[in-house]
Amino acid sequence: MRIAMLIYKIFRRPEWEALQDQGDTDGAPIDLADGYIHFSTAGQARETAAKHFAGQDDLVLAAVEADTLGDALKWEPSRGGALFPHLYRRLSLAEIAWSAPLSLGPEGHDFPQDMA
Repeated sequence: MRIAMLIYKIFRRPEWEALQDQGDTDGAPIDLADGYIHFSTAGQARETAAKHFAGQDDLVLAAVEADTLGDALKWEPSRGGALFPHLYRRLSLAEIAWSAPLSLGPEGHDFPQDMA
């Protein structure tokens, strides 16, 4: 039995709505500047939210099965040498396994409890 590894992308609401309208995306401005779409693992997502989305509300967390992205997904060192998933192509809406609102609570962003 195959267990899918989910990776996560945090979208600002306008980016999420554009993805829904267009069916695919090159990502956020930082993704365009860096030349790839930034993702995080479940263990990295909270730190990503705190570092890059501090104080921002009305976000959407999207989960993608890593093994469905093919060779365009590269695991590369980033913060503190940890390997982060980077997608070197457009992301299709059809590739998103699930999405959920990522609201801002008193202790930071409220992530889904069943995130794995």
